[in-house]
Amino acid sequence: MGSITLDKGSKKLLNAWAFYDWANSVYSLVIASAIFPIFYGALFRSANIERITLFGGEIARGPLISYVTSAAFLFIAIITPLLSGVADYLGNKKFFLKFFCYLGGLSCMGLYWFSLENIYVGLLCYFFGLVGFWVSFAFNNSYLPDIAFPEQQDGISAKGFSLGYVGSVILLLFNLTMVMKPDFFGITSSGGEIAEIKAMKYSFLSVGIWWMVFSQYTFYHLPKGNKKEGPKEHVFLNGFKELKSVWQQLGREVRLKRYLGAFFVYSMAVQTVMLIATYFGEEEIGWGSDNERTMGLIISILLIQIVAILGATLTARASRAFGNIKTLIVVNIMWIAICIYAYFVITPTDFYIAAGCVGIVMGGIQALSRSTYSKFIPQTKDTTSFFSFYDVSEKIGIVIGTFMYGFIAQLTGSMRNATIFLGLFFIIGAFLLTRVPRK
Repeated sequence: MGSITLDKGSKKLLNAWAFYDWANSVYSLVIASAIFPIFYGALFRSANIERITLFGGEIARGPLISYVTSAAFLFIAIITPLLSGVADYLGNKKFFLKFFCYLGGLSCMGLYWFSLENIYVGLLCYFFGLVGFWVSFAFNNSYLPDIAFPEQQDGISAKGFSLGYVGSVILLLFNLTMVMKPDFFGITSSGGEIAEIKAMKYSFLSVGIWWMVFSQYTFYHLPKGNKKEGPKEHVFLNGFKELKSVWQQLGREVRLKRYLGAFFVYSMAVQTVMLIATYFGEEEIGWGSDNERTMGLIISILLIQIVAILGATLTARASRAFGNIKTLIVVNIMWIAICIYAYFVITPTDFYIAAGCVGIVMGGIQALSRSTYSKFIPQTKDTTSFFSFYDVSEKIGIVIGTFMYGFIAQLTGSMRNATIFLGLFFIIGAFLLTRVPRK
């Protein structure tokens, strides 16, 4: 197998690892950011309802999808460290990477049957799509110190994110063409379902197929995983013991512990912005019509993705010149300025400017955060469990950030006030980064 012959740091191995971002990033753009939010809203509008009866009670469409998202991230935060410990003991984390890739891909395809009549099945597919994406992403992240030397990690991490942005934009443009010109693809209205809705459903199928097919290149070349020595009788208990061991090591690793604290705070804000940007634009911007709103939001999402490629590259170069921590501090300060600007955004042009600025800092902060953590972990074969802490921090941050954002928006009656609240997270994050020692 190719995975046996490829040496650490080899170009083919690095490219195979980065290519998983090309495969799975279509989920985060098409499902999480673009097509699914539009489809979800159109489904309720076409039925002329805003609330639905679920589990014996009525709930509005907005909170419903938010609660399912929060539940999914809680589930992810619980199972990721458990499975990471198990993977290290079994020495086969590629199996888990494959399993959650296929779970996510098939769940995306399952969204084809999402309807108000089959709401439970649809929400379950949405739930497991999130789980498949984030857990497989965590396992792929954990490979970084295994396949790349420290001096290679910033560059290949940025390349992965850039590949992800390019691939996802290509598929999104194809899907948008289907939605805007369904008759060109032979998609017509039938059975009370309009052609545009059917085209959106076909886009969900395309995401699942793209994800699973392109990931095969990564699976072929990545190594099986590092096998840990130790008892195998109670593999789940061993997983918890492994996490305890990592926690104890964090106590001795001052630089890593302080960096994780800073990452937890600013990542909470970054991920919340990424999850709510579309909903903020839909509710707070003065669009002229429904068509203008849809096209405006799609253009903004594409703008973010394209500019993020440049952002990830520029940030990697800045980190080589000035160091990772200094670069991250500057990026956090840029995020603070964006949050303040977002408070005053009113027109579509204002929103496009904000989207471009978000793109510059979004790709950069994600790629550099991942590679900085990889550099800071101690020399160990136990990389999967260490990276599970990284991912758990991110996921718990998402749960807290999205909940607090919604709570403040509900309390004050405006999503604008919540953007200022997110700016405070970046201020705290930048301050905590100044406390990370150089050595």
